[in-house]
Amino acid sequence: MSGERVEPQGVGGAVGEAGLLSARGLRVSFPGRRGAPAARAVDGVDLDVGAGEIVALVGESGCGKTTLARSLLGLVRPTAGTVSFAGTPLSYTGRDLKAYRRRVQLVLQDPSGSLNPRHTVYDAVAEGLRIHGYGGSAGDERAAVAEALSRAGLRPPERFFLRYPHELSGGQRQRVVIAGALVLEPELIVADEPVASLDASVRGEILALLLRLRDELGLSALVVTHDLGLAWNIADRVAVMYLGRIVETGPVETVLTAPRHPYTKALLSVLPEAGGEPVVLSGEPPDPGRIPVGCRFHVRCQVLASGGAGGLAEACRTVDLPVLGGGAGAGAACHLIGEGV
Repeated sequence: MSGERVEPQGVGGAVGEAGLLSARGLRVSFPGRRGAPAARAVDGVDLDVGAGEIVALVGESGCGKTTLARSLLGLVRPTAGTVSFAGTPLSYTGRDLKAYRRRVQLVLQDPSGSLNPRHTVYDAVAEGLRIHGYGGSAGDERAAVAEALSRAGLRPPERFFLRYPHELSGGQRQRVVIAGALVLEPELIVADEPVASLDASVRGEILALLLRLRDELGLSALVVTHDLGLAWNIADRVAVMYLGRIVETGPVETVLTAPRHPYTKALLSVLPEAGGEPVVLSGEPPDPGRIPVGCRFHVRCQVLASGGAGGLAEACRTVDLPVLGGGAGAGAACHLIGEGV
């Protein structure tokens, strides 16, 4: 990977420590159309985000990472499994869910779509306070909005109060979205492709902001992205997702400099700094309603296709792999691990 990576300075808990947000055996299925099998968008996931930790969830479009994130947020009820926050199982109904959503906030990839064009910046940021029944005075609300904008890098905040989204740059709009999350003083944010819609010159500023918020506030984050370069620059740990399941996980330096799963190797091979020939995977990811028997990646695996699996080829095609643990350890769900592949 290019560029010198700054070592994270986790606060509010040991980096990699489980216990803030945890998913165990999580499954989310959607009914198939016209009698087709149910689509298993999330098909058995264990995942932890520790206090003061940034975890990157990476994978191709359609692999299930956004559905997983929405389930962790309480926006989609899982078919099976549990989500816990600070050791308490998540309730998907009523007052408990509303309280949870104050502690865990979503930051979307498209700030233009996230902001109401008819609302001023002040109203956009204050909206969360009003939804959650903020009991302070008008002066307290104003102070909270100003502090959130300032933390998001919009200073002096009062200068932005009466502006509308169309009067702001893309980076400023994304900062307003982040301020709207910060105003509720969450413990964790889920950022879905937080810089995908921004110019390259602005992306680094937003990533630096997220790191600063972690260091100053102890804020944890789950960053959903297809961009392994982004994961390298911001994450403590990375979880690689394919066809509804985590197939490799571990500290970001371990996974991105010494990947073990063929899928992770293929994703990394197309980066400009990778060197060598990129790995071109055959075909598209299988239908999540018809997940292959055995290793779910075997139908596209470049090692199996080249004959490199040797005597394990039959296991790749027929033997399922266990769900990886969600904690701080490194692991890869592949029959070929240890075979020199």
